Amino acid sequence: MAAAFHLPTGAEPGNGLDLLDLARSREPGDRERLLLGLTSLCRASPDAAAAQSSLLSEVFVTLVRQAERDIRRALARDLASADWAPVALVNMLALDEIDIARPIIASSPLLSEEQLLHILITATLEHQIEIARRPSISGRIADVIIEDDEPAVMTALASNPTAEISEAGLARLVEKSRRVAALRAPLVRHPRLSTDLAGELYGWVGAALRQAIGERFSVDTDRIGAAIDAATREALAPAPEEPALSAAQREEMDRRLVDKLLQSGQLRPGYAIRALRDQNLSLFEHAMAALADVTLAQVRSAVRAETPEPLALACTAAGIDRAVLPALLEALRPLTGGFPAGELPPTPSVLPSPEQARRRFKAGFGHNLRV
Repeated sequence: MAAAFHLPTGAEPGNGLDLLDLARSREPGDRERLLLGLTSLCRASPDAAAAQSSLLSEVFVTLVRQAERDIRRALARDLASADWAPVALVNMLALDEIDIARPIIASSPLLSEEQLLHILITATLEHQIEIARRPSISGRIADVIIEDDEPAVMTALASNPTAEISEAGLARLVEKSRRVAALRAPLVRHPRLSTDLAGELYGWVGAALRQAIGERFSVDTDRIGAAIDAATREALAPAPEEPALSAAQREEMDRRLVDKLLQSGQLRPGYAIRALRDQNLSLFEHAMAALADVTLAQVRSAVRAETPEPLALACTAAGIDRAVLPALLEALRPLTGGFPAGELPPTPSVLPSPEQARRRFKAGFGHNLRV
């Protein structure tokens, strides 16, 4: 058991109980007193809190696991902007119900980029939207949001002027706004929208947004007219009927689609993840092989291996972030009868580069695996 840690004079919760005793109590009154005591302690004596950070973390985490919803929500509000709070507690609250998690996701300086990515991949749509709204999210997080292709989350990202969206990322959002109407208004107002991208937007927005674009940019009306004509022809073209395809024909279609995307420079890691979420195992395997620059047989061996380590290396070679792997395995195993089996290996202190991962995969895991 950790050593007792008492509050300074004026913040003592009473009855001679130390904080761990109160944390382990199931009495609602004790939990409320503990919450008030901890808040008073950390506000009045941040140096003492820092000196006892390990014990304080244990107390807070124990409290949250036992606490009622209202207490967790109050604690999240109190810790939203605190830089002294235990990181484990902040991460736990960020994955709680959205009403509890919202202030933590929006403001906590202790949420790392890795934890934000973990929330983005594993939590609810409401959590994802809050991450997209978070001030100054990184370009890496913005890219994952765009790859994931969830309209509500992309719209929240486009409405966040402080997000570090790359020029290429903004261009992809503009292209997606052709089918996601909610993206158009925030993109027209986006501070980094260029004249060229504004010209593309003009082709499929309504009159009010066209006026807004015209007031902000000098646009090429000939180019816009051509874009509108092309969009009209595309919208009026009859949709071809899809013939029934055999499994071999579908696989060949998947191969050709991936090859086409690869040749045009449009194949990205998020495409493989979306294929898996759509339960299209063949498309996922073809995309992984192309992204990682390995053979389809090697990918299929890794997917059906006795350990997730070969797949983890293949994902690194393909440019898929390691934070995505738990969710990827969760989506993959129902399609493969539980493979790859076993637990993910611990994250190494120094992650291999995609090229290093590719070499290790081919050398150690690309052959003689269970198929």
